[in-house]
Amino acid sequence: MLIHSTLDTPAGPFTVVVSKTGAVRAAGFTTDVPVLMTLVHPALREPVQPGDPGEAGEAVRAYLGGDLTAIDAIPVEQHTAGEFMQHAWQVMRGIKPGTPVTYTGFAELSGRPLAVRAAAAACARNPVALFTPCHRVLRTDGSFGGYRWGVPVKEWLLKFESGD
Repeated sequence: MLIHSTLDTPAGPFTVVVSKTGAVRAAGFTTDVPVLMTLVHPALREPVQPGDPGEAGEAVRAYLGGDLTAIDAIPVEQHTAGEFMQHAWQVMRGIKPGTPVTYTGFAELSGRPLAVRAAAAACARNPVALFTPCHRVLRTDGSFGGYRWGVPVKEWLLKFESGD
């Protein structure tokens, strides 16, 4: 059984879905749990009910309180059929707050400098927003680009992390 909880944030409601071990399987700036569950790989889907997300919820609160690395230690469970995407998600977790990279830079960090579209796809298909910080990846010209949860949320997160 998975547990979900929605937290109020300055960027809007943030829902996190965790496994019984506390690993995040889905997260995003929405209250729509069924939509979040569509992002979870079928092999990781289970029934979901409201409850206390434990350390994941505490980490989000600490992050919003200014400890921008609090979310880094929370385990995530992401699964995809593609080896590159799985690796790219791991690399994305290493992008530090306040130091966004471009899609090209992210592709380079992921070991495939010519795979810019694949790097962008890893951002677009990320089921655990914030914990795997796809919001820290920008267009080559430095503009925000897209974000599943809305560009204003991405903009807020980046400004918050940079101290602006």
